[in-house]
Amino acid sequence: MGLQFEEDEFLACCGSTKFAKEMAKASPFSSLDEAVTAAREIWFNQVDVNAWLQAFSAHPQIGHSSSSSNATSAQWSKGEQATALATATNSSLQELSEWNAKYRQKFGFIFLICASGKSTDGILAELKKRYPNRPIAEFEIAAQEQMKITELRLVKLFSTKENVTSTCNKNPTLAKKVEEDRVSVIGAHLTAASDASSVKKSQAPPRTRPPITTHVLDVSRGSPGAGIEVCLEMWKGPQPRPMFGESDVGGWVCQGSSTTDNDGRSGQLMSIVDVVNPGIYRINFNTGKYCPGGFFPYVSIVFEIRESQKWEHFHVPLLLSPFSFTTYRGS
Repeated sequence: MGLQFEEDEFLACCGSTKFAKEMAKASPFSSLDEAVTAAREIWFNQVDVNAWLQAFSAHPQIGHSSSSSNATSAQWSKGEQATALATATNSSLQELSEWNAKYRQKFGFIFLICASGKSTDGILAELKKRYPNRPIAEFEIAAQEQMKITELRLVKLFSTKENVTSTCNKNPTLAKKVEEDRVSVIGAHLTAASDASSVKKSQAPPRTRPPITTHVLDVSRGSPGAGIEVCLEMWKGPQPRPMFGESDVGGWVCQGSSTTDNDGRSGQLMSIVDVVNPGIYRINFNTGKYCPGGFFPYVSIVFEIRESQKWEHFHVPLLLSPFSFTTYRGS
């Protein structure tokens, strides 16, 4: 029997109402690990840019108290900043406030960092390090930091569920599993390490979506990139891989094509298979048609899936503006 959660409880974990609604729909969860997996999927692959910005705005500026109407969120925020406030001086708080203001003026949202266990000096150093970033890159970093905060708050949410405690007291095996889930989530952030290649066949559930997906965010408009033609190709040339500077005519074979919907998500670019064929893939975006006055007539993203990764999911989004773009591997 899984644990059922309400929308307000998830809103305390992440200030996006759309995220909270989707998490509540996905509830109940049989374990913390299952909830974290669902949260990552919803945050990176289902909610839109506006949901990200709403979540960012729900946080207080580092060094300030939370004004959130959600009492649980405000309490957790206070605890997350405890180390920073304990190590702060009047001068460091003043400098942090000044840099926070500069950051917000440049990027349009508050500086977001998973502050748990971090000193004021450490936070200030990270702020200064990230300040020169391009807005499109910093937007993605902030989203990653929000996910870290969400995951840690999910740990707290599961810890406060009375029926978890009572059930665990009666079932030592379940208690151990819950504790392992907590250690796994917290340890991942403390070590900043991720080893996706360790996923084994026995651990991989049947897929419910294609192994390769994408979506487009139009950063210049602050909205999804709808109506963009997308094509997925796989390298089938005579050489093992395409070579830099050499012609690749005839080497790429189309796997599927579609047009992004109103949420900026592509349709099905390939079949839903449990095992994706290892190899080199290319996703092409017809950005010239979407933005005729832009700098890029089209954008191509080339990436490799290795034998050890064939059970994994590859989400390759495009963050686009008329004169720049960036990408990353999502989940």
